[in-house]
Amino acid sequence: MPFYKNGLKRVIDCAIAVPALLVAAIPMALIAIAVKLDSPGPVIFRQQRLGRGGKIFDMLKFRSMCLNAEHTGSGVYSEKGDKRVTRVGKFLRATSLDELPQLINILRGDMSLIGPRPPLTYHPWPLEEYTPEQRRMFEVRPGITGWAQINGRKAVEWHRRIELNVWYVDHVSFLLDVKIFFLTIMKVLRNVNNVNQGVTLKK
Repeated sequence: MPFYKNGLKRVIDCAIAVPALLVAAIPMALIAIAVKLDSPGPVIFRQQRLGRGGKIFDMLKFRSMCLNAEHTGSGVYSEKGDKRVTRVGKFLRATSLDELPQLINILRGDMSLIGPRPPLTYHPWPLEEYTPEQRRMFEVRPGITGWAQINGRKAVEWHRRIELNVWYVDHVSFLLDVKIFFLTIMKVLRNVNNVNQGVTLKK
């Protein structure tokens, strides 16, 4: 559905993101206060990710780990029982409320509501190490949630996640996005597949 993929999808994203931010303004303010009171450091965590066309952008999240956590332990990725995750952070991650600032990324044009989750600039590997087929996942804006998230989420190894992302690019449509949206809500409420699974190896 080229018309949806190349135009209408962006209109719908903005039409949802603006009222969503207005509705979430007070909860987000309360979350910001809780994050600030719980541990020292900024409220918002900015992390460089790969977006559409491989362009680097700063993805926004409520900070859920202690200050400078990305430079200690296992790096930016956490595992079950990771002591770097703050008390408030545990709740934010379990409910996915840490992702709310990405509504701002949508308005900026960095992201979409539905699309492949944007990978780090260096993990699972740098952009230049993706195969031509794998790079096709960057043909659309990355999303807050996507096809891979409702098909295993963090329990799926990266090679498979990328395959799922490319499948989404080939089949993107309004009805598919609606399906992903509601299945994501079910996944979040059940808090399933929300723990990173080990180290990704290059094949």
